[in-house]
Amino acid sequence: MTSDHMPKWIAADWGTSNLRLWAIGDDGAVLDMRTSDKGMGQLAPDAFEAVLVDLAADWLDTADTVVACGMVGSRQGWVEAPYQTAPCGVCPNKMVTAPVLRDALTVHVIPGIRQTDPADVMRGEETQIAGYLAQTDDWDGVICLPGTHTKWVHVSAGEVVSFQTCMTGEMFALLAEQSVLRHSIADSGWDEDTFLEAVSQTMSRPERLAGQLFSLRAAQLVHDTDAQTLRARLSGLLIGAELASTKPYWLGQNVALIGADAVSQPYLAGLAAQGVDVARADATEMTLAGIKAAHALLETK
Repeated sequence: MTSDHMPKWIAADWGTSNLRLWAIGDDGAVLDMRTSDKGMGQLAPDAFEAVLVDLAADWLDTADTVVACGMVGSRQGWVEAPYQTAPCGVCPNKMVTAPVLRDALTVHVIPGIRQTDPADVMRGEETQIAGYLAQTDDWDGVICLPGTHTKWVHVSAGEVVSFQTCMTGEMFALLAEQSVLRHSIADSGWDEDTFLEAVSQTMSRPERLAGQLFSLRAAQLVHDTDAQTLRARLSGLLIGAELASTKPYWLGQNVALIGADAVSQPYLAGLAAQGVDVARADATEMTLAGIKAAHALLETK
């Protein structure tokens, strides 16, 4: 490998369940990418360095700097990276340095963002937002980041102004897998018309949600309704309630959505039904772009 193609630094996305590493060359190009299932959730603080060295030992011969985002900076992570407080810039004013034993290695951890009133936090999503803004000049509006805990983030002039977290993904999983509804909800499959009908119902009358959930079980017992149809209906009821609660965020705003296809499509369909035109961005690409933006700040100091 020539010097032009030797890693100069390493980008890391270290979440609760998984780790992704990218070897970055002198020109900013990605030279290689590796993954591990050794996420924060199974590591003691003194175990992170060994996992990093084991996965990227050959890269570390020339790359002595790591910039990491995600739960690696949580209280249970490698080192706690205290939250910035919104409103604040999407790229951090400073990062926290993790303790290491290896000579000539420096690991910078990107902090998350907190909101004091109403209380809310994010860790990892701020890096995806930074990546989106780095690639979209002068963009103002609302960014939706769907997932287990979906974030709705108001962004203006390069700052996170405010945000709201919705536990819709986690509620769907709990209801579909651990409640009485588990007997009626399919593991996969979809019915778009049923989903949109359910979205409309809770968009217009969100207070009826609690009374509509058991009807999914009853529909199968009484009418033998297909389990895939009921899966789509459960998703629609919950996402409809979320869209109703976050209406002040997306109504009349530029809206961008950062996420993988599987979790993004229901939100795209639900928002489209409300007449909202949504810009799309890939979560992995935005994460890497955000880490690169944070690394660029290091080089200017």
